[in-house]
Amino acid sequence: MISFNSVSKIYDKFHALDDVSFRIEEKEFVSVVGRSGAGKSTIIKLLLKEEDPSKGSIFFKGVDISSLKSGGTTNYRRRIGTVFQDSRLLPSKNVYENVAFAMEAAGRSNAEIGEDVPQVLEIVDLKGKEKNFVQELSGGEKQRVSLARALVQRPEVILADEPSGNLDPIHTWELMKLLLRINEFGTAIILATHDKDIVNFLKRRVITLDKGKIIRDEQKGKYQL
Repeated sequence: MISFNSVSKIYDKFHALDDVSFRIEEKEFVSVVGRSGAGKSTIIKLLLKEEDPSKGSIFFKGVDISSLKSGGTTNYRRRIGTVFQDSRLLPSKNVYENVAFAMEAAGRSNAEIGEDVPQVLEIVDLKGKEKNFVQELSGGEKQRVSLARALVQRPEVILADEPSGNLDPIHTWELMKLLLRINEFGTAIILATHDKDIVNFLKRRVITLDKGKIIRDEQKGKYQL
């Protein structure tokens, strides 16, 4: 589904990524690990087409995403859900409205919104919280709203960039279990994290980065740095 082919990303003379190649198949759950500055977030930015590679190419289902123009980029991004360390919710909207807003922006009908939003909120265990505003939610609940907002677009892959960075251990495990459940539904997950306990708990594929290079790529891997 996703293919990085000899990808480098260079800022001035700094190689954020240096000749990186890997493939991620449909329905995979992959953790991308490494110390701060290893290149994890750069991979996320490139996949979101916030930036283009300095060298090499990135393919999504056979399409070179660097070749996409504005309309094509918008359609491509709708196939990818994102969850960040900062939940990036709209404080003026309640839980239901935050999730519905993603569908409204994509031009979905009121009927579709009315059907899909409650279903997704139930999946992420937020039924009954529809009318709560952001300031009334715990950190874990905010991240679940963020996950619901990503999931309601029915993405083929979810990019989770340090999603548990601001969470306590209990909410961290709740979030990871939700990501595993979503993966079981058929959505690929790419998790960028430096949390050793999470990676070792998941026992899924692990891509390890160091100074912009892949130093390890293992099925059922562990956090090894």
